[in-house]
Parts: sequence; structure tokens; C-alpha cells
Amino acid sequence: MNYYKQEIEKLKIKDNFRTIKDIEEKQERFIVQNGRKLLNLSSNDYLNLSTDRNLISEFLAEYKYSNEFIFSSTSSRLLTGTSKIYNRLENNLASMFNKEASLLFNTGYQCNLGVVSSLVNRGDVIFSDKLNHASIIDGMKLSPCEFYRYRHFDYDNLEELLIKHRQNYKKALIITESVFSMDGDIADLKKLIELKNKYDCLLMVDEAHAFGIFGDNLAGIADRDNLLGDIDIITATLGKSFASMGAFCVSTKTIIDYLINKADSFIFSTALPSVNVMWSNFLIEEKINIVKEKSKRLKKLVAQAHEYIKDGENSQIIPVIIGENEKTVKVAQQLQAKGYYVLPVRPPTVPVNTSRLRLSLTADITFDEFKSVIDMVKGALNAV
Repeated sequence: MNYYKQEIEKLKIKDNFRTIKDIEEKQERFIVQNGRKLLNLSSNDYLNLSTDRNLISEFLAEYKYSNEFIFSSTSSRLLTGTSKIYNRLENNLASMFNKEASLLFNTGYQCNLGVVSSLVNRGDVIFSDKLNHASIIDGMKLSPCEFYRYRHFDYDNLEELLIKHRQNYKKALIITESVFSMDGDIADLKKLIELKNKYDCLLMVDEAHAFGIFGDNLAGIADRDNLLGDIDIITATLGKSFASMGAFCVSTKTIIDYLINKADSFIFSTALPSVNVMWSNFLIEEKINIVKEKSKRLKKLVAQAHEYIKDGENSQIIPVIIGENEKTVKVAQQLQAKGYYVLPVRPPTVPVNTSRLRLSLTADITFDEFKSVIDMVKGALNAV
């Protein structure tokens, strides 16, 4: 036990010790903590759908007496943890992405873990952006394949690796996020498509932080840029913009059938509760106009925010990179004291010496509220 105590003490000394926050409740775009109401700038509820009481009331009125209104599937999808509503959601998602088929997973982590670890085998290779999410990295580690990580957004470096290594392997997979979760920057999907075609690779894109926000069908950056047909495998989550539970992979029917039979995180997990599947279908089938309106509102705020800070980016995630853990924690504490729920993000979530505040814009935040917090960040940085 002494080993674990010592490791915890090391984390505390480095201002890198984490605790679960004592949040009392969520009210619209606010967090209630210790009896105080704080503007929530640390949420992935990008469209503020999870706390929309009108939507929730409509859903309950329509579905609370349904036989599917239950809180556990009690089994994996391959046993009894499935029904027509699961198939319907998968069909809805495939249609949004203009793909042949899709497969539900319980979380974004389980989705990427299962897809990445099962799609490539011994004798295959993965080329991954160095800042890809931990779920992708862990999937690569679980796979018996080899993998190489190219410098973030350095597509010349990626091509160097492809030239050097691609010919030594059978299948090759390039993986990127579209909107990166900690930096908010957006991958050049057109360049990646060019490279995957040139070097005979499959391309996988994680649209977790873009799904529900970008594109005419809300299917993410590939949808926005009319590139859906050029990307082989797309993963995304229902737990962010769509305020539900679960994640999914969309691809060809062949790939999805393969995952059903090979992805351990799908095969050996109790399926999503059907009430969450109903809620996701409800938003997609009956309330998609509301979702699109919220998306439009968020994109307007995003444009105003980036125009104000003049950083040249255009996503809802705005990092304020401070560097030192201690200074980052102090600035976050100052903002919380002034009514803004902003959290410090530290290693290993981000690289060493890049600790930051991750400002997450959501649809119901006003530009004046954003401007106030940015001005306070500047003041706090000068004060510590």
C-alpha cells in the first residue's frame, strides 16, 4: 500500500492530483456546486440538450409507458440485449453519414478501443496522429499490429513514414480525429484522403467532437467538407452533442459485420439501456430541427468567439495553454471563484508543459458571457 500512497503524494507535489468534483446539479448552461451557480465552460454538452426540460418532458410524455422504457438491457447485443429500436438507431446513423451500416457501442472509449484493436492484425500497420485520443492509443496497444505516430498535423512527416514503412505490411490504417478534443483544431481530411489513396491505406476518422455540430446532416467535418464517401471508417459518440449515451462506428456492411464478430468491447459488453436508444432516436427522428437550430446557434457563437480572440481556429473548443500545472490550477480556481466553471487540464491528458484551460462553448452561452470569461482569463494570467 505504501507504493500507492507514495505515487499519490508525487501527483500532489506536481499539482497533478485529480479528484471527482462535488457537483450538485446541472441547470441549463450552469453547474451548481457548493450552493453556487457557475457558468459551465467545461462541458461536452455542446448543444445544451441534456438539460432541456421541454425536450425531456415531451420525451417522457410520449414514451414513458413504452415497453422499451427500461434502464438496463441486461445482456449483450448478441444475446438478448437488443430490439428493433437498436436496429433503427443504427439505420438512422448510417443514413446521416451516407454509409451502408453502423454499429452501436457503449462509450466512445469502447468504440475506438474495439474498432482499432480488431481491424488490424499481425503483419498490418497503423499511422496515427500523435495527439489522437487515449482510446485510439490504447486500441493500437491492444492490437498485434505495428504502429507509428506522426507529428500532429504534420502530413509531410506522415508521408515520410508511409514511404519508409507502408510496403513492409499488408493492411494499413491511417487514424485521426477531426476536431481534436484538447486543442480544438481541425484535421485536413482532404490531405489525409490524398495520402490514403496514394499509399493504399484505409482512413479512420473520429468525429466525436464534430458530430451534431458540423455539416448539413450534422455528421461532422467530413460532412461539412463533402468527404463522407472518401472516408472508410468513422466513429463518433452520442454522449456529447446528442446528450445521450453510447457511441458508434459507420462504414461498409462488410466492416460492420467484421466488427460484430471481432470487436471484444462490443461482443462482451452489456448493451446500452433501451431508454437511451429511444432518446437518441427521438432526437434524430422527431427533434432534428431543434438539434439543427441549436447547432446553428453554436456555430454563430464560435465564429464570434474566434473573431474576438483572433486565433484563426473555428471549433467550439478553445484551449488557453498556460504550461505549468501550478499556475494552471491557480487560474482555474480564480475563475471558479468569479462564477465560471473552468477546469485545469494537465498531463497525461495533454503533453507535459502544456497544461491548459479548456474552454468549451455550448449553444446557450452568450457572446457577452464568453467575452467576460476571456477578459478574466487575461487578468488572472497577469495576476499569477
